[in-house]
Amino acid sequence: MGFKLDLTRREFLRLSALLTGGAVVAGAGRSLAAADGDQTVRIGYLPITDSAPLLIAHANGLFEAEGLAPEKPRLFRSWSQVVESFMAEQINVVHLLSPITVFARYGSKFPGKITAWNHMAGSALTVAPEINSVSELGGQKVAIPFWYSIHNVVLQMLLRKAGLKLLTQPADKPAPDEVSLVVMAPADMGPALAQKSIAGFIVAEPFNAAAELKNIGKVLRFTGDVWNNHACCVVFQHQKDLEQRPEWAQKVVNAVVKAQLWIRANRVQSAAVLADDGPGAYTPFPKQVLDRVLNEDKKLEDGYFASGANRHRDWNHERIDFQPYPYPSYTKALVRALKETVMEGDTGFLSELDPDFAAQDLVDDRFVIEAVKAVGGLEAFGLSPGFDRTELIEA
Repeated sequence: MGFKLDLTRREFLRLSALLTGGAVVAGAGRSLAAADGDQTVRIGYLPITDSAPLLIAHANGLFEAEGLAPEKPRLFRSWSQVVESFMAEQINVVHLLSPITVFARYGSKFPGKITAWNHMAGSALTVAPEINSVSELGGQKVAIPFWYSIHNVVLQMLLRKAGLKLLTQPADKPAPDEVSLVVMAPADMGPALAQKSIAGFIVAEPFNAAAELKNIGKVLRFTGDVWNNHACCVVFQHQKDLEQRPEWAQKVVNAVVKAQLWIRANRVQSAAVLADDGPGAYTPFPKQVLDRVLNEDKKLEDGYFASGANRHRDWNHERIDFQPYPYPSYTKALVRALKETVMEGDTGFLSELDPDFAAQDLVDDRFVIEAVKAVGGLEAFGLSPGFDRTELIEA
């Protein structure tokens, strides 16, 4: 795989400065802010399955069908590059890790809002083949893609339940009851696991699937089996676009919602579209790897329940699934979870952040509600009607 995501410690420090220090001012640099009547859609993405709805919407002409003018999605190497370009208004539609949006809006006070979820689940804790339980990670190093990620939140839930202490600074030899968390580029995680420099990693797909297919490691737990139907990446847009040109914003969300429906009904084709040899060459991954993430395999599924990677048969155990509505209960639970999560960087604002306020202020659900209603309601995504739910979290 020739493409490498860059999430080194330097990248973390850069993004941390953006998210908690207001290092980039909205509109700074070569701004491409829209004029009245501009229908251009400028997408920024990382080449992971989290970005699938934005990419499928582009590939299938769904933006054009709404009367929009999409540019070719712009691929970035790191979250810091995506965030910086978005803050500078070089791009106007992005998928971001849901905790990043919390830090962007309340840490750096950047005027952006979640307008939809991009996907649900789609991540896993992958470990060395000889490790069979979370408790066996004691005395080891585990890699995370970023401190402000649902991966870090869920991993720490699992480690706390196992009675393990967390170290945020690298340690060559953690104590038997300690786990050293290290920020690492996802593309480096598989090789690091193979070389025994880490005992495991938790990250978005398809890096877990790739590790399985290369026999580097095994999935110890799927994040969707710890937090049922949790959001990972969400659609983030500039607040002024939502306020000043709501018709444009509605068209963008319409296309994303229709793309999610299409993916759910066409998983095999979606893997082909996103693959490295697909017409858009959107990701650097072969179709075989993406197939494992997107498509159901009964034999694999039975194996995951047998191993304990999945434990809740009454929960949604799709490896990755798609529905766009940003449930307020999730945002509230996320803020509460972030307050309990150990992270590097400036997290002082979290102590004052009210979960109920964040659920109302961080999210603008006007457009997604209309888009969902237009395609048949949440029932079209296999969900119960109504725009509220109870969060199911069990480490």
